[in-house]
Amino acid sequence: MKTSIATVSISGNFREKLDAIAKAGYDGIEIFEQDFIAHDGGPREVARMVRDHGLDIPLFQPFRDFECLPEPLRSKAFDRAKRKFDVMNELGTDLILFCSSCHPASLGGIDRAADDFAELGEVAKAHGVRVGYEALAWGRHINDHRDAWEIVRRADHDNIGLIVDSFHTLGRKLDPNSIRSIPGDKIFFVQLADAPLIDMDLLYWSRHFRNMPGEGDLDVTGFMRAVMASGYAGPISLEIFNDQFRGGNPLTIAQDGYRSLISLMDDVRTAEPTILIDLPPIPPRVDIKGVSFIEFAARGEDAKKLSTLLTSLGFVHTGHHRNKEIGLWQQGDIRIVLNSEDSGHAAHVWNARGLSVCDIGLKVGSAKDTVARATALGASPFEQPIGPGELSIPAIRGLEGSVLHFIDEESGLSRVWDVEFVATGEAATADAGLKRIDHIAQTMSYDNMLSWTLFYTALFDMDKSPMVDVIDPDGLVRSQVVESEGRGFCVSLNGAETHRTLAGDFLAQSFGASVQHIALATDDIFATAEALKACGFDPLPLSDNYYADLAARFDLSPGLLERLKAANVFYDELNGSPFFQLYSRSFAGGMFFEIVQREPGYGGYGAANAPFRIAAQKRLARPKGMPAMKG
Repeated sequence: MKTSIATVSISGNFREKLDAIAKAGYDGIEIFEQDFIAHDGGPREVARMVRDHGLDIPLFQPFRDFECLPEPLRSKAFDRAKRKFDVMNELGTDLILFCSSCHPASLGGIDRAADDFAELGEVAKAHGVRVGYEALAWGRHINDHRDAWEIVRRADHDNIGLIVDSFHTLGRKLDPNSIRSIPGDKIFFVQLADAPLIDMDLLYWSRHFRNMPGEGDLDVTGFMRAVMASGYAGPISLEIFNDQFRGGNPLTIAQDGYRSLISLMDDVRTAEPTILIDLPPIPPRVDIKGVSFIEFAARGEDAKKLSTLLTSLGFVHTGHHRNKEIGLWQQGDIRIVLNSEDSGHAAHVWNARGLSVCDIGLKVGSAKDTVARATALGASPFEQPIGPGELSIPAIRGLEGSVLHFIDEESGLSRVWDVEFVATGEAATADAGLKRIDHIAQTMSYDNMLSWTLFYTALFDMDKSPMVDVIDPDGLVRSQVVESEGRGFCVSLNGAETHRTLAGDFLAQSFGASVQHIALATDDIFATAEALKACGFDPLPLSDNYYADLAARFDLSPGLLERLKAANVFYDELNGSPFFQLYSRSFAGGMFFEIVQREPGYGGYGAANAPFRIAAQKRLARPKGMPAMKG
């Protein structure tokens, strides 16, 4: 299976785009004519550059407004085509994309268009090139791949074929299964793009909001199942128009695209096992059974302060690493690791970001298969020197410098706590009733949210929720949840658009650290609140206005309302199922812990409370000398 991406899909000049595309692992590029024209080298020099990067050029595009024109526009269109065919010969590519005409003078007519392409086929044959015809979703007369195929069929020329694009089909809500009946050898090329479902003009939607397969809401998998069922055996390519991508890191965007293609085609192979797809076998998406540990890079006074906070949360320092300055804190099924090493990954994170989460360990069925899938999708394995008596735990590098380790039962990796750690003998002074990690919240620039979502959903068996807006007093934060089946691993992804928001300030203060808060689950939040009070825990204080509003919004008994207020507990409910939240005060530039009690039937994350939690956190963070808000 040959992979490709259109140069228009990523930012940078032509050389920068080639570098990124080659490093991401693609086989070829679609040269977008604008990128070629803007480059300061001729077609032969461009061809050499492409080959020097180990790439080929399966497509040159686009050629606009060709078919059904009256004279003298028709003759001019043929003349333009001949000139482009000459350029293709010098570039060393034999296929060009002709998109359906939007020209106001275009006359329309299936037979007229077919006659034009039949004649063009002879010109293309003389130049040794092929022409692929694509129906634009906003084409003047042809905006449906079925009509485009009928034109190609009637043209009946070996050098004229069809190009199909998932956006142009799915964006118009056309059934892609009609592609199954098209002979695969007459489909010359396939372009792919996903998009969020937005009700807007098709052209504007296409030019600004396309994204990688798996990042949007279109059924790109169903589209590709139909394409592969036709017998198509050519390149699979990405053509993405997206304002964020145009300003993003070209290598990151290219890697996202490659990951999306491999994941997509693996899904197609799984759904259509009778279709032969030239793709090496990779393990299926990983089912995450839970969070094994969360590791902080922590040294000196910051490590002491975090230890004090953990003690106030009822955690116990249960173990110390045999070879390293690493401490283990536990409560219930929760493990927090404090790494104070002055070398290795944690030390690098400390030097770059200070106190922050540097590693997350996940419980999986097979750690080996997890890393195999991740590397097949373009992730890099992560390794550090192994000391005496230490286990080799498989790991990968995630996004933004993050690391994920994978622990399973079958290979004995779950014994790491007994093998590598020596018990401290410290006994619990007060069990606060915290049982497990409910979810973690990761903060990133809004422009990087799609990358994070794709990373998780391509590698793991996780579903994504619709994106929601979280109102900060100083701006907007976009939030989207990805969670595994059974809620073994749940991540709230929060995209900051300005440093003035709490999320944006955290990014600035931590120099890009991702994990901003960790939510810990309890079965009885009021018992937990009492235990935490005895441990010296200092909760985030809430205003009286919040509880007055609760009384208006929900039918709560006076007793429950008083208990909520006394413990500084947030409340929400869904279809009668309650949800309780209690927060620590912020530390280390904006990190915090959350304690939750969720009842069956409540699948959310208390989004309705987020603006009030943010306001309370900002009140505490107000510089000295500023007046306090009343209430």
